Amino acid sequence: MNKIALVTGATSGIGEACARKLALIGYNMIITGRKADRLDALARELSAMGVGVITLEFDVRDREAAAAAITSLPPEWQEIDVLVNNAGGAWGLEPEYEGNYEDWDTMIDTNIKGLLTMTRLIVPGMVERDRGHVVNIGSVAGDAAYAGGNVYCATKSAVKALSDGLRIDVAHTSVRVTNIKPGLVETNFSVIRFHGDKERADNVYKGIQPLSGDDIAECVAFAVSAPPHVQVAELLVLATHQASGSVIHRS
Repeated sequence: MNKIALVTGATSGIGEACARKLALIGYNMIITGRKADRLDALARELSAMGVGVITLEFDVRDREAAAAAITSLPPEWQEIDVLVNNAGGAWGLEPEYEGNYEDWDTMIDTNIKGLLTMTRLIVPGMVERDRGHVVNIGSVAGDAAYAGGNVYCATKSAVKALSDGLRIDVAHTSVRVTNIKPGLVETNFSVIRFHGDKERADNVYKGIQPLSGDDIAECVAFAVSAPPHVQVAELLVLATHQASGSVIHRS
């Protein structure tokens, strides 16, 4: 059986692109997300590429549902080689003192606690088998705060700290940990951040050629395809005219 990769948040954007790329390089895929119709459509596409596919419909914020989904996997699918903790997002751009409580909870529960839940469920098996790779999708926002980013930046700073901490915790094993930190990527990310305001979301990408989900998937494939003795600990990926989370040159 081919190696197995599990990608959370695989129904759109970076997660969907990662699922396609990992299938293309020969991984059997476990794809997770909250929308069954999108999971099924992607599963059909990946199956046509000649790899095995299992879909798991759950929200990473629901710890019990996540645990039940992983437990439900057939025995031959439980030895997961690559975990891509991609599920996440940003909600709102208000100043911290005017922030929306629900937006805060959603970001913290998804970006931090959801990542922790999946790590807790999958990594013990990797440690026991002395092989595996955890790829966390962080952000340039985790390096420094930017205007309106407050809580989102805090959650991505947490992803960096959790990635670094896990790497320390598994240093006695052959398990590898990578934190991929994208800059400006054109997905439905901004639509979510602006609560469905497509026009406002489109303005985020005006005057610059942003990264795509496929660009980030290439970075994930690069990290997991490195020789066993090579650990790509962290990878910051920016659009050419982006210098940091807050410095962008627009034409």
